[in-house]
Amino acid sequence: MDRLGAMETFVYVVETGSFSAAARRLNIGQPAVSKTIAQLEARLAVRLLLRSTRGLTPTEAGLAFFERAKRAIEEADEADNAARGCASGLSGNLRICAPVTFGRLYIVPHLGPFLEQHPELNIDLMLDDRNVNLVEEGVDIALRMGALSDSGLTARKIAECRRMVLGTPAYFERHGAPTCPADLGKHQAIVYTLGDSASWQFNNAGEERSVTVSGRIRVNAAEGLREAVLAHQGLTMASQWMFAPELADGSVREVMKDWTVPNQDLWAVFPTGRMASAKARAFVEYVHGLLGRKA
Repeated sequence: MDRLGAMETFVYVVETGSFSAAARRLNIGQPAVSKTIAQLEARLAVRLLLRSTRGLTPTEAGLAFFERAKRAIEEADEADNAARGCASGLSGNLRICAPVTFGRLYIVPHLGPFLEQHPELNIDLMLDDRNVNLVEEGVDIALRMGALSDSGLTARKIAECRRMVLGTPAYFERHGAPTCPADLGKHQAIVYTLGDSASWQFNNAGEERSVTVSGRIRVNAAEGLREAVLAHQGLTMASQWMFAPELADGSVREVMKDWTVPNQDLWAVFPTGRMASAKARAFVEYVHGLLGRKA
């Protein structure tokens, strides 16, 4: 039995929803498709498809097999392309996950040139501040900020950015501007609960300080953090990436410049145990070219 051919047949059946449609795509007869699926289920000793008058529905095992079979076919295609010296000709779908604000400011505006380089490639961009399960969500590559909580992840650091304490001029006019970590106890801090929480670390010429800040607003999304700061509700600690437009036009400003804070790392994360596809590697190199000056 041709295992890769059987996988391809099964993938087409699931994608098209019928044996006949899969047969047309493969340019073979419907009986051949039915026979291949039956042989595949017999070899695996598991039911992959539920057949009813309404059509075909993959079982739980079928869905799991579908995801992995589709990946195997894509990797086989990439191997063929590499052998032919056509690795630059990327095609198919690339599913990317990125933080909402970072994706909006730095990924979406630059997708055009990347897609022009690879006209046969489609991108499915998922913007989410959560660390989603890459396998369950079918993600090829995720861009993540900060320290990685799971040491078992396959990851590559591609850039880093300076972080700072910042707020709006209007907020500082009303409440004053802090000059040292001890001053932060007098201020309303906007706390990003998916980041470093309320513990902020500082360094000044080797002197280290750790401050637990407090405030009336805590948010779990970077867009909410931005809006709270821009509404003059308090100050926050954030990367230059997050407030780049406002820092440039003066809508927000940095304070406590004598005190440095740990930089913000940007990581490319791949599904555990899976070799990064040529498409994913190309995208990482593209983002590195845009942002990786300090990587």
